[in-house]
Formats: sequence, structure tokens, C-alpha cells
Amino acid sequence: MIQIRMRQADLGRMRFAFSPLAEVGESLYLLARGRIPPVHRAWYEQVEPKLAKANVDTAMLRAVIPGTPFVPSYLFDSASSPATTIESQLDVVAAISPDLLREKLELVQNGEPLTPEAHRLIAAGSAGPPLVADALHRYWRVAIEPFWARIRPVLDDDVAFRAAELTRHGVEAMLSGLHAEISLEGEELQIGTRFSAQEDLAGAGLVLVPSVFTWPNIVFVPGTRGPSTLTYGARGVGNVWGRPPDEYVTDEDALGALIGRSRAAILLSLELPLSTTELSVQLGQSPPAVSQHLAVLRRSGLVRSWRNGRSVLYRRTDLADSVIEAHRSRPQNDVASY
Repeated sequence: MIQIRMRQADLGRMRFAFSPLAEVGESLYLLARGRIPPVHRAWYEQVEPKLAKANVDTAMLRAVIPGTPFVPSYLFDSASSPATTIESQLDVVAAISPDLLREKLELVQNGEPLTPEAHRLIAAGSAGPPLVADALHRYWRVAIEPFWARIRPVLDDDVAFRAAELTRHGVEAMLSGLHAEISLEGEELQIGTRFSAQEDLAGAGLVLVPSVFTWPNIVFVPGTRGPSTLTYGARGVGNVWGRPPDEYVTDEDALGALIGRSRAAILLSLELPLSTTELSVQLGQSPPAVSQHLAVLRRSGLVRSWRNGRSVLYRRTDLADSVIEAHRSRPQNDVASY
């Protein structure tokens, strides 16, 4: 678990930002891992052939982001506002010291020997960081920039939702709603992870960065020259690469076979927050039965809940959105072609 001390000053300096470079880094991480989640399969199918033809140094990028549990922090700590540009972030990458580049190249290998490309970057000295920045920019132009018009509205919508959560339910509910493994206990922000660390924001604040490619992970980067950064999966990730809604339907039978028909119906209804009573009326199920299903879905990370006055509201999580997206298919044609 990562335990982060937050003072009152940190809450006052907490803000949202967008990070084109985080999308670059996390999408490269997916490619290096070689396991593309279904939610990003449509993106991969469009990008993979283009990468093979474009002038992108994939070998160098694989040395920078090899798919181990570690990613370089300099890909995540330069977002400052929703207006952050990829150019400004790559300027930061190009300006890092050769020593920092070497440190991160060694860290991400997770104990394995450095690759020839990593050795080449180290041997380049002060020219190494600009080489990395250039490779990242070429990748951005092929893999992320053509889709930024799809990604940006999802990030905007996420920030609007979080702001509403903050207004209606306070800081604790807003932060806890970012991810199932995030909670606020008093002055301590806790992130459930197999890594252990204790950090102190020390009044510098926290930048919250919604991301399409970070889901289902969380990336916390302690601040060195500014506030710390917490990058999390944005809501609605499952809808980024999909076709217009009328071209797809959800296969309720397949989803029901996976989690049960009643729970599938509940998940499909929780696109907007609802209480147990509202779900009961809408679905024609008894309140105790709905409550039991919600408890199972919540323990599985598929729904989250918060108190709103005397009611408890439920909404499906990013994980649930992705499960639903994976069970979407084209509706059957009414006319056969020969």
C-alpha cells in the first residue's frame, strides 16, 4: 500500500490536468506487455500496422518502457492543467539529465540486463534524452494524436463528473471514486498496491490526471520539482474506440452468463447513479435481492457507492464499463445478402 499524507494546504492546491504524454507512456506499456485489453483492441488494430510502416523507433521505446511493473516517472510528472500540450511535456523529457535517464533505464529493467538500445542511449550522454523525446513524439503522431479528438471529450467528461462529486459529496467521496483501490482516511490518502511506500505531499498539492490508457492501473509519482501526480483511469474508457451507440448492442445473454442475469441487468441500469429502491422499481426486483446483488458487485469492483443524504447511490465502475463493452456486438441484420 502507498500511504500519502495530505494536509489542508494540499487539498486547497489539488487540481485536475490532462497529460498527452501519460497516454503515450501507458499505451506503449500495453504494447510492450503484449496483452491488449478488449477495451483497447479497436485502437490496437488500427495503430499496429501503421507503427510497422512509420518511422518510429520501437526498439528504443521498448528500452524506455519494456513492460515491467515500472514506468519512467518523467512520463507522468509534467502535466499542470487541462491545457498541457505534448510539446511542452516532451521539452521536459529532452531536458532531463543523462544521469536520470540512466537511472530510469536501469529501474524499468527490473533487475534484467540493459538492452543494447538502453546502452546506446546511455552512451549518447546529453544527447540521450532528446533522442527519447524525439522517439516519443514520432510515436505520438502515429498512435495517439489521430485519436486525441476522441480521447479529450472523455477526459473532459471525467473532470466534470469529479467536480460534481466534489460539490455534492466532498473530497473523500471524490477521491475514493477515482479507483476501487483509493481511499482517504483522515489526512492519509491510501492506494492499494503490492508496492509499499510512504509519501508526504508537504503542502505542494496533488495533480489528478484522468487517462484513457492507464485503466485499470493507478500511477502515483511523488513531486520533485512541483506537486505530486496521481494518474487514474477516466470514466467511459469503454466508449472511446467504439462505433456510434446505435451500431452496437449489448449481448445481455452473454453478460448474464458471466455474472448472472439479475446482476447484468443492474450493471446495465447503473450508467447513472441510482439507489437500491430506484433499481428495485426499475427492474421489478425486491429491494433485499437488489441489495444482495449490489453487495456482490461492489466487492468485485464493478460498482461503487456513496451516501447522498439518507440514500446510498450506486454507479458502475470503469471496470464494469469495460466488461459491458467487451460484451457488445453488432445487432443481427434483418435482411440477408447473397
